[in-house]
Amino acid sequence: MKKEKNKKAAPILVQMSIFSVVLLVSNILSNLLPSYLPVPTSVIGLVLLYLLLVTGIVKLEWVDNFASTMIGLIGFLFVPSGISMATNLKIMQQEGIKLVLVIFLSTIIMLVVTAYTTRCILRIKNGFKNTDECKFKQVSYSKK
Repeated sequence: MKKEKNKKAAPILVQMSIFSVVLLVSNILSNLLPSYLPVPTSVIGLVLLYLLLVTGIVKLEWVDNFASTMIGLIGFLFVPSGISMATNLKIMQQEGIKLVLVIFLSTIIMLVVTAYTTRCILRIKNGFKNTDECKFKQVSYSKK
């Protein structure tokens, strides 16, 4: 039997402080980047937090509860952007078809790339050493 360590969550103020420091550092990094390479602060923050978690500098139990709370609020956090879009209906009238088409195509591309990436990772994780299986293959559909 493996001994499971009792992992204790950090106090909520500590968790909020970790997220605040990550966002502060990512904001500074975002401002230091050249203007022709606009990377949003939130993307830099996600990458930075991921690196901190992977390297073990920040433990998962230190940020887990607050992250779960924020994920639970994500719908509420997107309400302002929906209201902003509703106030700019002229843009939707002029560019609506293009916006819907871009959203639809990017969603399809994201789903396909995610599916193939997950498939490759699972095959590699399960011991398939032949990574040629992870390459995109041209499928021919012939009548039998």
